[in-house]
Amino acid sequence: MVGPTWLASAEPSVEGMELSVAAGVVSTVIFVVSMVPMLVKAARTKELQSYSLGNMLLTNAGNLVHSVYVFSLPPGPIWAMHSFYLVTTATMLVWYLRYTRQPTSAGTDRRQESDATEALATVAA
Repeated sequence: MVGPTWLASAEPSVEGMELSVAAGVVSTVIFVVSMVPMLVKAARTKELQSYSLGNMLLTNAGNLVHSVYVFSLPPGPIWAMHSFYLVTTATMLVWYLRYTRQPTSAGTDRRQESDATEALATVAA
């Protein structure tokens, strides 16, 4: 056996819960709580012009690809956290597309054109 013998035993527990699972639960709660103010503000003000369409597109794409890995793991706190991120990032993208449309005199959305161009340039690079 390589390494200390305590590594071979079960992980230390916090009142019957493995330390790694307890850490996962705590980190999930922290991440969820940290995102709630942003979601509330975005829902209340519908002010999303400061967000980048390219970033939101890449974040959603990354989350979808990462889902293959996350959902191959046994159910646990990471499933809850990742599911929350999937819903949150998709919601922010939908809100961005819905609330940031600012038609120009030609009837096109200049903000979305430039962000879409930026996103495509980033993906192509």
